[in-house]
Amino acid sequence: MSVLALHATAEPYRRALALATLAAAGAAIAGALLAASQPGLGWQWLHWLGKPLATALIFVLAWRGWPAQSPRYRRWILAGIACSLVGDVLLMLPGDLFVPGLLAFLCGHLCFIAALIDDCRFAARPWLLLATLAFGVVNLHLLWGWIAAPLRVPVIVYVVVLTSMGGQALVRARALAQRGDAQAPAARLAALGALMFMLSDCLLAWNRFHGPIPLASLWVLSAYYLALWWIARSVRRVGTMIGADTAT
Repeated sequence: MSVLALHATAEPYRRALALATLAAAGAAIAGALLAASQPGLGWQWLHWLGKPLATALIFVLAWRGWPAQSPRYRRWILAGIACSLVGDVLLMLPGDLFVPGLLAFLCGHLCFIAALIDDCRFAARPWLLLATLAFGVVNLHLLWGWIAAPLRVPVIVYVVVLTSMGGQALVRARALAQRGDAQAPAARLAALGALMFMLSDCLLAWNRFHGPIPLASLWVLSAYYLALWWIARSVRRVGTMIGADTAT
């Protein structure tokens, strides 16, 4: 079967997966907003259903990304999304599981970093990494007085890992573009996803530590699902010759 035929067969599946993910993410956001505005009416179940389902569907997107950048890249991205799914569940369960959820997402970012050094040395463009670290430092400084003392060390570690992931994604995108690598567009998707992850977590931190942000669930979750979607999309190799024949 030709790659063209495989591509044509896969397109309806990808569209269906995108629509299903959009519906699940919409349910997660709507459930959170309705539960906040109309407590006691049972809307929380919609959030509990949609939030992990959307992340699970994004995991499927990455898993089905063919051909992959590399088997190693896909494995680490899948591991990162899986950790994010665990974090989703921990953060939405009753009770304050903020630190375990933070640990799950921290592990996810470490997995993403492992993927992003697959074809690019860590901090190969140091100024990009320093820029994202500086963003994290500024936010920590502004929020420091509102962060409870027991949470300060976990938050510092998380911010360093998160911003390092964002910085390395930018480093990789820049390096691949400069050397004319065919996978530069996929690297840009990963960089966009990493930056969107930073934005989502920044909004989450301000909403949790400083004070409520209007419609916080809308902004935080929208940025979060865009981040995971773009990172998952980066798994698939681009520039494959369409006319070639391949075995089914």
